[in-house]
Amino acid sequence: MTNTTTPLNVLFLCTHNSARSILAEALLNDMGRGRFKAYSAGSSPRAYQQPNPLGLQVLQRAGVSIEGLRSKSWDEFAVADAPKMDLIITVCDNAAGEVCPIWPGHPATAHWGYPDPSESDAADDAKLEAFRQTMHMIRRRLELLVNLPADKLEKARLQGTARELSAH
Repeated sequence: MTNTTTPLNVLFLCTHNSARSILAEALLNDMGRGRFKAYSAGSSPRAYQQPNPLGLQVLQRAGVSIEGLRSKSWDEFAVADAPKMDLIITVCDNAAGEVCPIWPGHPATAHWGYPDPSESDAADDAKLEAFRQTMHMIRRRLELLVNLPADKLEKARLQGTARELSAH
């Protein structure tokens, strides 16, 4: 029997890892009730990239912890000693079309596209509202994920285990 107390590791990918993927990471860690451990990364974060301050602001206003959030490259998760991912979700169209690294354990993948709330010349109030709306869209989809019955999540874990066994 598999251990159902081990959380599913989920990696959210975007190009710069400053907005949507950061929102998704923070939200899933908040909502996951120990069943999930979320991470985020970018395919090409800019030098000295930081999470977007408006994204951090909407998370804080929603009562979601922003502790430890930072922009990072997906290369951190493609090395041998990185946490093994069970599910990788791209949250922006640019990252969805990029050639991803070969992930250890061959996790399940999905694409959940959201518009970039930071891509606008609008005033800060309008940008803040765009971040709030994006956060709520991500939250709605994550509510479906975290409320899946254990057997639905176990199938994803079992698929990874079966792939590992085929290599032995």
